[in-house]
Amino acid sequence: MDPEIHLVSSIDSPEFTLLTQSLTQSSLIGLDAEWKPIRTQQSSFPTVSLLQLACQLGPRLGPDSAKSLVFLLDLSAIPLSSIYELLRDVFVSPDVLKLGFRFKQDLIYLSSTFCSQGCDPGFDRVEPFLDITSTYNYLQHKSLGRRIPKETKSLASICKELLGISLSKELQCSDWSHRPLTEEQKTYAATDAHCLLEIFNIFHFKVAEKGNSFCSATEQRFSNVDRGLKEILENPDICHKLLRSKFFDAVDIVRATTSEFPQRKATLEEVVSWSSYRNTIPMDDSLFSIVRKYGERILLKESDRKPKTKKKGKKQPSAVCKEKQIEIFDEWCSPPPWDLTLGGDGCPKFLCDVMVEGLAKHLRCVGIDAAIPYSKKPESRELIDQARKENRVLLTRDSKLLRHEYLIKNQIYRVKNLLKNEQLLEVIETFQLKICEDQLMSRCTKCNGRFIQKPLTAEEASEAAKGFQVIPNCLFDSNLEFWQCMDCNQLYWEGTQYHNAVQKFINVCKLNE
Repeated sequence: MDPEIHLVSSIDSPEFTLLTQSLTQSSLIGLDAEWKPIRTQQSSFPTVSLLQLACQLGPRLGPDSAKSLVFLLDLSAIPLSSIYELLRDVFVSPDVLKLGFRFKQDLIYLSSTFCSQGCDPGFDRVEPFLDITSTYNYLQHKSLGRRIPKETKSLASICKELLGISLSKELQCSDWSHRPLTEEQKTYAATDAHCLLEIFNIFHFKVAEKGNSFCSATEQRFSNVDRGLKEILENPDICHKLLRSKFFDAVDIVRATTSEFPQRKATLEEVVSWSSYRNTIPMDDSLFSIVRKYGERILLKESDRKPKTKKKGKKQPSAVCKEKQIEIFDEWCSPPPWDLTLGGDGCPKFLCDVMVEGLAKHLRCVGIDAAIPYSKKPESRELIDQARKENRVLLTRDSKLLRHEYLIKNQIYRVKNLLKNEQLLEVIETFQLKICEDQLMSRCTKCNGRFIQKPLTAEEASEAAKGFQVIPNCLFDSNLEFWQCMDCNQLYWEGTQYHNAVQKFINVCKLNE
């Protein structure tokens, strides 16, 4: 379906009113920007002249079932301060999935343009976000079992391959600061943003067709929702006002009572800024599941706000120190999920990824609940889902996992130290864990299970070990106490290794001090 194109050049125009209305009815928006190209190197970023927002009104359930509107915001005509808060709220709204194609550069230029007009601090993030390149790679490579190539295809190539249309890029380098815009420029700009919706809809359909987990989850949730709501959602001709109010109330209830939804508390600033958009339709379940599984975010660092200048005769370093890049993001400053003030049980629980799997055993040795991933090579989303479902803090050395922190607030911590003993002390100090000698060696180091409350006799231990675990017969004559894990049935005894381990962790945790 061809979109309607609306040029917005004034906040007092009917086009602007339609834009604000459409933003409250859209859970999917394609973003793009245009600017006058710079031929020579300059000390400032280009000024963005046009911002395109392609709004899909309602879910795309079948051919021609969703109406699309493309708004061309003329940033050279509209006072930027009058639309700054509106755009900023759209960029971070959890109810709107934003689509783009290499949009980070656009966001940098857009933020610089607004800052130059006194709209500080500009824009620093877009979330939830999905790059069309990611959806293309899924459709063309992962689904076919092929390796994803390092090079990125152009948007024109992707459109040709997936949509069967030729996207001319002749006007990309035209003078977008010149007014009035030609009809060809308007069509080009609108098509660039609208094709993002079309590509995503193919991806959405293919994922649903393959029967991914979010489809079955959708059916299970709807089977428990009131029959009347299900009929409302299935009937495209029903009163739109009724659809919005019923769906909004019902999904809020489901999100508040179902553990599958990440709990998110809005800040006071968000509540105030979105007070005029209370009727924004929350994402439907299938779209929300895609955000949870594939969603990304664009986050600008301070270094992104400064144009990069090349010095003649000196080769620029290829990479900036990653430690400094993420320094402002990996400091722990919030209560953990087990905090009593958040409704937790007060018992610390961690999930150690494969990079800090040794830390998991050290934590178990001092009596702390420390799980490891279900699989040997888990995807990032698998780790996040496990941490969220089990209410754990994910410990990792992988800085890339911090990009997904918006999916599980205050549940990802990047361990800075390399050695296991130092990592253990870091976690104890960061989360203010209370370790005492009675806790040492109170958990199974093999599976993280708890021991039975009463020690086994030598006869009971001998019987439990038959066909399961080899224990030297001499130990049964030594009057040792045996303990058994309640989960994996592994047997432990207080021998030389036990006492050495206890003394080791007394020293590491400085319990004598």
